[in-house]
Amino acid sequence: MTVTNPDLTHPVDSARSWIVLISAFLAMFTVFGVAYSFGEFFGPMADEFGTNRSATAFFFSITTFSYFALGIFSGRIADRIGPRPVVIFGAVCMVIGLFLTAEVSSIQLGYLTYGLGVGIGVACCYVPMVAAVGGWFVEKRTLALGLAVAGIGTGTLVLVPIIERVIEANGWRDAYRLFAVMSAVLLAIAAIGAHRPPGSAAAPRPIREVISGRIDFWYLYFSSLFLSVALFTPFVFMADYIDTAGGSGSAAVLLGVIGMASIVGRLGFGAIAARIGILGLYRISFLGLSLSFMIWIAADTNYPMLIAFAAILGVCYGGFIALSPAVMAKMFGTVGLGGVLGALYTAAGFGGLIGPPLLGRIIDSSGHTAAQWTAMASGLIGTALLFRVRPQQSGL
Repeated sequence: MTVTNPDLTHPVDSARSWIVLISAFLAMFTVFGVAYSFGEFFGPMADEFGTNRSATAFFFSITTFSYFALGIFSGRIADRIGPRPVVIFGAVCMVIGLFLTAEVSSIQLGYLTYGLGVGIGVACCYVPMVAAVGGWFVEKRTLALGLAVAGIGTGTLVLVPIIERVIEANGWRDAYRLFAVMSAVLLAIAAIGAHRPPGSAAAPRPIREVISGRIDFWYLYFSSLFLSVALFTPFVFMADYIDTAGGSGSAAVLLGVIGMASIVGRLGFGAIAARIGILGLYRISFLGLSLSFMIWIAADTNYPMLIAFAAILGVCYGGFIALSPAVMAKMFGTVGLGGVLGALYTAAGFGGLIGPPLLGRIIDSSGHTAAQWTAMASGLIGTALLFRVRPQQSGL
């Protein structure tokens, strides 16, 4: 059956391209603002359900694994039918999941309602919309992708402090109800501008065929897996760290700094990639993110140093997120980009699934410092693997 694409009448780099970019930004703002606010729910939920750090962190891990692992399916479906129906489906799942999570009677039930609900929601918004932006832009693709994924950092910056106050005033259950209503409204708006890229009606090649014989894909894959173990550590454990260490500052502010700095990284790295080279900047972002943990280790309760750690990690995290789709588009092209991106992002899913419970167990047994060293070591392994990618043979 031949699928017609009404967006063929609108060329790339046109006004419609910017509408898609704005919609992608709004979708990222919403789904990641919700997902990365989990650190604020960590303590209240652990207290109510009487769970240890590892079991509570698994709540976040299942969600992270869900949205990155399911991205391979949402990306392929969006390649075939366009991003809008996929975004709508994800919005429905996310809203239902958040409402149900507000009513759970056990942490195990929350694994299901939040893990699948929010996981499917993020999967259906992130990969399809990033791929759509990549298909709508040619001349300014790297910058456009940076602007789109800046919604992730903006959502973290704006929503984490808000939800902290809501939890303090009304409890974590009402906070999830508020997130459900907000997600319904914002994702409905985002879906309106989720237009299918020109030329995307062509049948994409199977993912296995695209990456067959491409060893560099696997270097990228495992480097992302190891880096993700480090990346998700502050999002899950920063609030717990502040409470345990007895610091006077706010974890929400630190997560907000990560979000704000990631915006700088996404826009800055995207803007200068054409001058310095995508792969070189990609490596710098990996190395900087990994080494930033040395500041966290040295900081103890020194809040200015914790802010410095959050800022550096955020900038490098922004570069990692902004440059990943640009690297993949350069290596494999934009036709079927959703599926290829989805395949790469399963690496972050496994990193998110393994990392927080493992580090939570290390914190329970040996303290936060041991977990910080472990996270940094994992990031450096990922960085070393990235240096195995061959620029000339990969088209970078």
